[in-house]
Amino acid sequence: MQQLAPGSKAKIRDILCVLFNHAVRWGFTDHNPISGPVRGSGVRQSSKRVRIPDILEVSEMQMMVPELQLRERVLVFLDMVTGLRRSELAGLKWFDFDFVALDANIQRSVVDQIVGPCKTEASQKRIPLDPYTAADLLAWYEVTPYKAPHDFVFAASSSRAGKKRGKQPVWLSTVMRCHIQPVVKRLGITKRVSWHTFRHTYTTLLHANGEDVKVVQELLRHSSARVTMDVYAQAQMPAKRAAQQKVVEMIRPQIAGTEYQMTA
Repeated sequence: MQQLAPGSKAKIRDILCVLFNHAVRWGFTDHNPISGPVRGSGVRQSSKRVRIPDILEVSEMQMMVPELQLRERVLVFLDMVTGLRRSELAGLKWFDFDFVALDANIQRSVVDQIVGPCKTEASQKRIPLDPYTAADLLAWYEVTPYKAPHDFVFAASSSRAGKKRGKQPVWLSTVMRCHIQPVVKRLGITKRVSWHTFRHTYTTLLHANGEDVKVVQELLRHSSARVTMDVYAQAQMPAKRAAQQKVVEMIRPQIAGTEYQMTA
């Protein structure tokens, strides 16, 4: 329980409170220990986050990407310019990508090697894919031994995976700890970098570029936006692609005149 985020702890507290209320109603117990006998007593749990997430500077991202090996470079840059959650990165399969239309369909997430649905209904949407990331993905496709359409893009290839080798994704927490954070430390970046750092940074850059709130919401596939929320509005793919491309061009120089197509 100590490792859970404050928001998760607060949700667990609320669920237990509801369960005890039903138990009291049906006579299974005579009191609710979660809410307590009087206002302000019982189990208290704040949902406020403990610390403000670190945001990377563009220069720090530019330093980081060239220093990574191919697999880690693809993972990091893909996260930098899409804001995918760690579980969604792990759940990517080759048939999720359309290298002609340059987009990707986010359909699943993997948590503790268990495949499940995305976090919310809004998370299951197509996202634009820029030519740089497409090129890196195709470069990774050429060297990975697991390239069937239903294979995980970042499948576990270590012999330690045993019978699950190639059938489950790599542990991204291990990739971050063993392959990415050492590079961050070597470059002298003192910020706390995790997979969610890239999602926060992506959001910050989109806002800094003055993108429409609805476009930002749909790029991040959030279920709601506190400002200018309109459940019927839909951001079109050209607007989302243009917004994403600005972030891509801030990190890497422009590539023109190259076509990317997945080979069988």
